[in-house]
Amino acid sequence: MIIDGHNDLVARLWRGDEVRHVHLDQAADADFAGGFFALYVPSPKLAEPPPADHYALPLSEPVPRDEAARVAAELYDVFLSLPVQLATSPEDFGQDRVTAILHLEGAEPLAENLSDLDEWHARGLRSIGPVWSRANAFAEGVPFRFPSSPDTGPGLTGAGRELVRRCNGLGILVDLSHLNEAGFWDVARLSTAPLVATHSNAHAICASTRNLTDAQLDAIGVSGGVVGINFAVSFLREDGGQVAATPLREIVRHVEYVAGRIGIDHVAFGSDFDGALVSEELGGIAGLPKLVAELRAAGFDDEGVAKVTHRNWLRVLGDTWA
Repeated sequence: MIIDGHNDLVARLWRGDEVRHVHLDQAADADFAGGFFALYVPSPKLAEPPPADHYALPLSEPVPRDEAARVAAELYDVFLSLPVQLATSPEDFGQDRVTAILHLEGAEPLAENLSDLDEWHARGLRSIGPVWSRANAFAEGVPFRFPSSPDTGPGLTGAGRELVRRCNGLGILVDLSHLNEAGFWDVARLSTAPLVATHSNAHAICASTRNLTDAQLDAIGVSGGVVGINFAVSFLREDGGQVAATPLREIVRHVEYVAGRIGIDHVAFGSDFDGALVSEELGGIAGLPKLVAELRAAGFDDEGVAKVTHRNWLRVLGDTWA
C-alpha cells in the first residue's frame, strides 16, 4: 500500500488541464491508496525554474482573502466529485480504495480571525499548509531560488501563531512545506503535534529554498514527525535542474539521506504529482511500483519499505488527529 504526501490533482481539474500523474483508474494496479489531495489557490503563473544551475524567482503576489475563499469553494466542489473516500481517521485507508486527506495548501481562504476554521474542519479538512510560496495573513513562504538557504524572511504573524494553536486543538496537521525557515522554527516552538513537511527534500543534497536543512530535519525527527520526499526533479538534483530524464535513484538518495539522518520512521513519499515536473521514468502513479523496486534494490527491507510507503504516514496521522 502506498500513501502519498501531496498531489495537485484538484487544481489541475479545476483549471481544466490534462491530468499528468494521478490517473485514479490506475490506482489499484499501482497499489496507490491515496494521501493528501491539495486545495491550492493558484497565483498568476510564475516562470518555470530554468534548466540552468542558478535561478531566483520572486515571491508571488498575495491573493486577497475574498478571492481565495471563492476559489477554494470551487476547488472543494471538485474534490467532492472525485471517486475517493474522505479521510478523517487513519483507519479509512485500505488497499481496496483511494482515500483522500483534504489539505489546504496556503491558508488564504481562511478568515484572519479563523472564524471559519471549525466549518472547514466539519467539511473534512485535516491538513493545512499555512502558506504556499507567497505571503499571506499568517506567514511568509519561500521564493523559488537555487542555490539558496530557506532563511528568506519573517516568521509567523500573530494570526499564524493562533492558526497553529487552533489546528493543534482540532487535530489538523500543520504542513511545513513552502514555509520559510523562520516560520518553520515558530511552528516548532508552538506546536504540540509531530512536525510534518508533506513534500520537501534534503537541502544538503539539493540547495533549493524549498528543501530542509539538517537542523530542520533533526527537529522533525525529534518531534516524531515525517518528511514526505518530493519527486519534483528541481528539488532532487544537486544542480537544481528541470530535467525530465532524472533517474528514480535521485528520489531514493533523498530517502536514504533523511532515513540516515533522523531514522527510517521519519521519511515517506510526498510526490507533488500534477504540480511539478517529475522523472519521466516514473511518469505518475502507475510508476510507483518501479520506485518501490528501487528502494528494495538500494537495500531497504520489507519493514523499511512498508514504513516509507505507508506506515509512517499512518502513524503521524494517528498521533495528530487523535
